[in-house]
Amino acid sequence: MPTPPPADVIEPHTCTDEIETRAEFDRRLATGSLVGLTVQGLRLDLAPVPDLTGTEVAGTLFVGCRFASREVGADLVRRGANVVPPFSGLPYPTQPSHLYTPEELSAGFAEGGFAGMYDTRVYEHFRAHGGALPEVKEALGQRLHDHGVDNALADATRAWLATHGPQSVVGVMGGHAVPRGSVPYRMAAVLGWELARADRLVVTGGGPGVMEAANLGAFLALRPAEDLDAAIDLLAEAPDFTDHDRYTAAALRVRERYGRPVPPPRPRAADPASVSRVDPASVSRVDSAALAGGEADWARTGGLAIPTWLYGHEPANLFAGRIAKYFSNAIREDTILRLARGGIVFAPGRAGTVQEVFQAATKTYYGTDGASGAYVFLDRAYWTHELPVEALLRPLLGASPFGDLSTTVHLTDDVHEAVRVLTAA
Repeated sequence: MPTPPPADVIEPHTCTDEIETRAEFDRRLATGSLVGLTVQGLRLDLAPVPDLTGTEVAGTLFVGCRFASREVGADLVRRGANVVPPFSGLPYPTQPSHLYTPEELSAGFAEGGFAGMYDTRVYEHFRAHGGALPEVKEALGQRLHDHGVDNALADATRAWLATHGPQSVVGVMGGHAVPRGSVPYRMAAVLGWELARADRLVVTGGGPGVMEAANLGAFLALRPAEDLDAAIDLLAEAPDFTDHDRYTAAALRVRERYGRPVPPPRPRAADPASVSRVDPASVSRVDSAALAGGEADWARTGGLAIPTWLYGHEPANLFAGRIAKYFSNAIREDTILRLARGGIVFAPGRAGTVQEVFQAATKTYYGTDGASGAYVFLDRAYWTHELPVEALLRPLLGASPFGDLSTTVHLTDDVHEAVRVLTAA
């Protein structure tokens, strides 16, 4: 029987030897030594161009950095540094220094529509170079990119977790084909809205349908319930995600009308009916100071999405505050479940959602990532009759080597009850 790995194997590490910003680089450079450090994804070809000639660089790793000339890189190697330059011909950064923003993924839409977006151009490149089984150069570029996303995700969530704890992160999963404006879509949006207002970091798989709705709710958490209703109504004018241009255009209109910009990260290194409306009385109002911007960080204005270019044929979810987009779907799925220690909501979905149910159950059963929160299944009839996963899940979790965990399973038709279960602690 598998046993949980040691805690130090799965916990994100704080590494003081990694340099990811130009300010930190300049500070270290002023000491005259970069020995043993890792410099990630910096534009060292931009003014002011640093003079590295007198700097000690033995054992320094420059990965995904750009230099003023090839000679600079060659000189660093001669003096004992290791240099992994950005790969030429890739439309994505070899070593991203921060998580993506909706603005970055949608860049180019105004000029070229869905086909012209950064997100789409990366996906088309991914398809043209082997897809899930890429050629060697592409595979190396993708792995470096995904490592950068791993690193950026740890950096982006560290402060939140330190303040709120791992039990404050809640996953929301469900069908990607749920149309905008439908009852399930509204339920998921209300769920995200209430969770974000209760200081929960909403994490989704970054796709359309239920996932977009949950991030939308979190995106509007600092706004009144009426705005969430109105935003859903606007989105419902383009309900089907397969209509890529209309679907994306509607999302951008809602962002423009209701969004307030979140301070951007530092520059990138490379280029049902009872709940069909929000219940405003179901949670306390956010105070006026928060609405004025004091609480407006990315976690409270959209939460987190973790998508993959394996499903790049689906439009990007543009309502998450930050987006950890991977090439590897396996890494992406495990990452979502590892983060969601405060529980997971499963809205109706098909094969992909069922896979996620039991992938999460495996982690809970073996305690792979530590204590798990509640498993909340929205739509009792769906999960007990149409896809009766409860009949398998309860006895499985009841036999966990860590005791009877079957009480973590909750079924409800009421989104507000779901929130109460997830915020009880």
